[in-house]
Amino acid sequence: MEDPWSTVHVLFQVWLTVLVFVIMVPAMFGFSLGVTGVYIKILVKTLEWATLRIQRGCKEQPSLPVPLPNGLLRRDGGSMEQEMAAKGEFALSDAFYFYRKGMESIVEDQVTQRFSSEELASWNLLTRTNHNFRHISLRLTVIWGLGVFIRYSVLLPLRVTLALIGLSTLVIGTTIVGFLPKSSVKNWLSELVHLMCYRICARGLSATIHYHNKENRPKKGGICVANHTSPIDIVILANDGCYAMVGQIHGGLMGVLQRSMVRSCPHVWFERSEMRDRHAVARRLRDHVAARTKLPILIFPEGTCINNTSLMMFKKGSFEIGGTIYPVAIKYDPRFGDAFWNSAKYNMVSYLLRMMTSWAIVVNVWYLPPMILQEGEDATQFANRVKSAIAHQGGLLDLSWDGGLKRGKVKDTFKEQQQKMYSSMIVGEEGSDTPGTDGLSDASAHEQ
Repeated sequence: MEDPWSTVHVLFQVWLTVLVFVIMVPAMFGFSLGVTGVYIKILVKTLEWATLRIQRGCKEQPSLPVPLPNGLLRRDGGSMEQEMAAKGEFALSDAFYFYRKGMESIVEDQVTQRFSSEELASWNLLTRTNHNFRHISLRLTVIWGLGVFIRYSVLLPLRVTLALIGLSTLVIGTTIVGFLPKSSVKNWLSELVHLMCYRICARGLSATIHYHNKENRPKKGGICVANHTSPIDIVILANDGCYAMVGQIHGGLMGVLQRSMVRSCPHVWFERSEMRDRHAVARRLRDHVAARTKLPILIFPEGTCINNTSLMMFKKGSFEIGGTIYPVAIKYDPRFGDAFWNSAKYNMVSYLLRMMTSWAIVVNVWYLPPMILQEGEDATQFANRVKSAIAHQGGLLDLSWDGGLKRGKVKDTFKEQQQKMYSSMIVGEEGSDTPGTDGLSDASAHEQ
């Protein structure tokens, strides 16, 4: 009876030693032993082999489903004036433009598909992607089954343990630091605790993060704005520097984390009633930025998670505060796992379980040169300029639609703007002063 227990005890000691000295300690000090890099290289080779085997199987078995390419429709992307070639007079053929746009939206609109998981060109041996080709050959079935065993029996327990250690250390560490008097030592300890804990949590996701242009990293007294794909965006960015978070006060576990973190670091948490007051939010953020010694504020101006393919409208409130804007582009590699959080389909626990049973999280982060409000530029134009820069760097589609359409309908004002745009094309510049066309140029510029 003692032999099995002795074996279990030895295995537990080995597992604990690997956990602490191979993963946790290197993570805390910000370096890697190369284990994750080797793991990623093996994954890449395996996925390349699986792709070739699937392609060969599709030729041998024509009845197998073929993955659809990204995007069913080809859009020219021109403006209404360019596509209709209007010359100041009405033509009956103009109706075909609106008919085509309506059919395109029915078949594949540009908004709702941004709130579902990104389609892959090839299966990545996960059970939840486009098509499952695990039965195409015996070897592919064996590889798929081995992958399921490794992800759920080896990686999942290890990742859950690391996440629990990271979060509990964050709560305990920030609470202890919070009792210290305000000083440079307290600030240094707070940043150290945050960095260590976020790095442990990142290792709990097998995250491989490539940072580019580090000389452009956000500095104190500035505002960091980034595209938003997942709640783990915070973990990804905080592995390379500390930020002051902005958000609504929550209850439960999230509330415990918020209360402990704000004791040691000047995060900006709002009550639900305060969040509805735009001026109150702007005032608190402006006061934070004015104190040049405080950490840069991290804001996601889209206001919701988008599926790693596109960038949607930036809310202008973040750009009315003043100060220097530090744009950051985040792009996940979809081959190793779907980082997008579809909050309408999965709760936080389900989402984290999906993340921890993925192959890994591989992401590129680009720090863009700082940007400031230019003379004669309003907040909306500034937001669009920053958004375009992030989209270009991250290889994301730049869309003008509001991310709020994830849970709401298109406002009637947008329909009216389209009608006004067409009306102005027909009437021409001479009719710009006619009733009902006031503010047309501003609305059109905003939508374009």
